[in-house]
Amino acid sequence: MTSAEAGTLRRLAPPARRFLAHRKGVLVRLALWSLAESGQAFLVGHAVARSVDEGFLAGDPRRGLLWLGIALVAVLSGARVVRGVFAQLAGVTEPLRDGLVRRAVDRSMARAAQGGPGGTDRAAVSRLTNQVEIARDSFAGLVLTLRSFVFTAAGALLGLLSLHPALLVVVLPPLAAGLALFLFTLRPMAAAQRRALAADEALGDHAARARTALRDLAACGTGPGTERSGADLVADAAAAARTLAGWAAVRTAALGVAGHLPVLALLVAVEWLRGHGVSVGALLGAFTYLVQSLLPALHTLMTALGAAGSRLLVVLDRILGPEPEPEPEVEVEVELGSGLEPEPEPSIASAPVAAFAVDTAAAPALELRAVTLSYGVRAEPVLDALDLCVAPGEHLAVVGPSGIGKSTLTRLVAGTLAPSRGEVRVAGRPVTGRPAAELAALRVLVPQDAYVFSGTVGDNLAYLRTDACRTELDAAVGAFGLGPLVERLGGLDATVRPAELSPGERQLVALVRAYLSPAPLLLLDEATCHLDPASEARAEEALAGRAGTLVVVAHRLSSAVRADRTLVLDGVRAQCGRHAELLGRSPLYRELTGHWNS
Repeated sequence: MTSAEAGTLRRLAPPARRFLAHRKGVLVRLALWSLAESGQAFLVGHAVARSVDEGFLAGDPRRGLLWLGIALVAVLSGARVVRGVFAQLAGVTEPLRDGLVRRAVDRSMARAAQGGPGGTDRAAVSRLTNQVEIARDSFAGLVLTLRSFVFTAAGALLGLLSLHPALLVVVLPPLAAGLALFLFTLRPMAAAQRRALAADEALGDHAARARTALRDLAACGTGPGTERSGADLVADAAAAARTLAGWAAVRTAALGVAGHLPVLALLVAVEWLRGHGVSVGALLGAFTYLVQSLLPALHTLMTALGAAGSRLLVVLDRILGPEPEPEPEVEVEVELGSGLEPEPEPSIASAPVAAFAVDTAAAPALELRAVTLSYGVRAEPVLDALDLCVAPGEHLAVVGPSGIGKSTLTRLVAGTLAPSRGEVRVAGRPVTGRPAAELAALRVLVPQDAYVFSGTVGDNLAYLRTDACRTELDAAVGAFGLGPLVERLGGLDATVRPAELSPGERQLVALVRAYLSPAPLLLLDEATCHLDPASEARAEEALAGRAGTLVVVAHRLSSAVRADRTLVLDGVRAQCGRHAELLGRSPLYRELTGHWNS
């Protein structure tokens, strides 16, 4: 077995011994019923042999039928034996289930009382229901199969010995070889199963995190790096699956050797056995022992040990073992810091804007020329022939009802979405089809769900500008009022645990990160929705004072008032102007203003 399983066994052995020590009476009764099963296995094969040798071949069919009747009675009595076994089995499995439930409840209550990071124990329901039932069923299956194999094998082997010792000489070697080969596969098979499970979970986790960050992957140009990481995980999962399949093939061979080779060996050795005085009845009895009792019990044992045994160890360790350390919450951070591997080149932070941008003094910071976007050939356009020109250094707010196309507009400007018709230009250059590295150097998109990755505070803040000095970091922290948070975390060199930050704190970290970026255009897609009004005003003031252009999808009236101009999207005709102008000529803006003020 693996070192992990060995450690699990060492942890579980003491409580297992105590559990069984308190149920000696039940175990004794279970053993007595199992002895009856052993006697049944012995009697069936022995009766078949006697019916042939002493009955039919001896010319006494009545005696032969009598022995067959005895065999029939032994077979029919198996129902009574099974009933008695299951009655005693409940005396072991149900106390186990009750104890596991109490342990799971105690652990969940203790964790809730401690109130540590992570809040309530979200796995408690799984432990109380699914995992406890898995443990009970697996334990019951193991007890049944181990008991059945031991006592059935004892009865069958004793029967073979009673018929003729030479039968054991033929049957035992392939039987022992198959069992030894199966036991040899337990350790590498368990290790392969763990690797395959880990690889599958890693691939699923990567796919889930990448799926939720598709926009940011495209915006930052880290798609190829993420694709390579995914390809590596796929290759690892495939390699683990191939290894597991290889050991599964060896285990199948072991089942074949133990389950079929003894019968073949017995057939091949018939002439030799007959020469050593083995009667025809003894041969038929031997075949009966193998086919009726020994080989089915062995097959069931191998199947149970290979499946139920591993599940039982894992589940018991989860419930009875030490409290696991809380896993850090992994964040997908692509546009503003990544838990996925970012593409190593080109570096967003170090890429100079001037390398891609034209003379920004001569070109608008943002220009939309008759931009139309429809999500389908016959679908109504989300944006219809929209014209917009934003000057360098201008602060523009975008407002409109929910679902009207505000986030779609930021995606078009960021270059992560192509228009159906028209053209989008940033700093005088078309964004559609432009390489991701160039786009990343021209604009920064901060989404509503801000990303913070596991690393130092300084690494998170300087992610888009790795050459930022300590003085610049301190100034940015002060401008956004992030000082108390940085101090609480332990300073710029302290490690950040994303799960311990509130949504508003994450947004502040992302906003400081964007503030430090060299990109001349900042796009905030409701990136301040989790901030209180005072913090939002301070953040927007700091961003507006930064050299460059600011486009804010607003969710409060104050954001529109602070902007130089406001773009109102109403699904029919977009209007752009100053706050006072829009109050006079846009009914929707007046309605939104009344909603914000109410």
